[in-house]
Amino acid sequence: MNTRVTASFVLSVLLAAGPAAFAGETTAGQAASPPAPVVKVSAPLPPQKPALGEDKEPAKQLFSHVELPSLGKAMAIGYYPRGCLQGGVELPVDGPNWQVMRISRNRNWGHPELVKFLERFAPLAAKATGWNGIMVGDMAQPRGGPLPYGHLSHQIGLDVDIWFMPMPDHRLSKEERDNLSASNLVAADLKHVDPKTWTPADIAFIRTAAEQPEVERVLVNAAIKKELCRVEDKKSDGWMDKVRPWYGHNDHIHVRLKCPADSPNCRKQPPVPGSDGCSAKELDYWFTDNVLHPRITEPKHPPKPLTLADLPPACKTVLDAPANPKAVER
Repeated sequence: MNTRVTASFVLSVLLAAGPAAFAGETTAGQAASPPAPVVKVSAPLPPQKPALGEDKEPAKQLFSHVELPSLGKAMAIGYYPRGCLQGGVELPVDGPNWQVMRISRNRNWGHPELVKFLERFAPLAAKATGWNGIMVGDMAQPRGGPLPYGHLSHQIGLDVDIWFMPMPDHRLSKEERDNLSASNLVAADLKHVDPKTWTPADIAFIRTAAEQPEVERVLVNAAIKKELCRVEDKKSDGWMDKVRPWYGHNDHIHVRLKCPADSPNCRKQPPVPGSDGCSAKELDYWFTDNVLHPRITEPKHPPKPLTLADLPPACKTVLDAPANPKAVER
């Protein structure tokens, strides 16, 4: 199969501003990652220069047109919002305790560590919540890289969205997976959780994710973080430190894994501040009028989309590599 398939996509990116050091959900204009230390691990060799035209074409178009992962040892390359994925593996769309949503997007790929995490987390979450299992949203594209819409991160195969919705007792159809929406847990005032949808199981769900040692961050809506701070108080035993507020995330958690030991070109997430994030100083920002009700204006100069030249040089090797013949063709 040709690894590049012509398709048309709705190209839209929701840009956000704020204290990115807390969550690491940086915008597409962030400076490139610093060079990684030299480690004796096989890594893709950088090309001399991008192919003609590829250095100017938006990278999201190049990566979103590839249907299968590359050959090569699995490695996360670059930073969460600026990188790619070599040797990605697919999470099956159905598992004993999970179902993948939005499968038409072809975003159920990741580093093997992410797939192993989900296979292990799903039954843990089911036990902790009493649910049948979990609903898995976006992971990464087959070779990672910038997405045409929906996320700035999810580029190196270590991010996954998991819905605030119990897995049903039957297998959903493709149409249901593409059209069902997750449960919104935030009230209309955007400052509190909605008592009609928020349950103790949601706390157990978040806690179970944050307690896993390979997890770097669990991003949630600020109203959810505030409620966790109120209910959990000082009982969190450290897991609350990983749970951080970020824009959106009213209907899912965003789980981010640490850089795997076998990925020397993966840039680590800056550590969280030395607190659980529950102080008024840390939370008040998220409930200011500018954050809750931002003024949307058309920029005079729209931000330039990332190109292949903006990504780590090894990403061109990943993009041009042959497809993995063992990958399942759907």
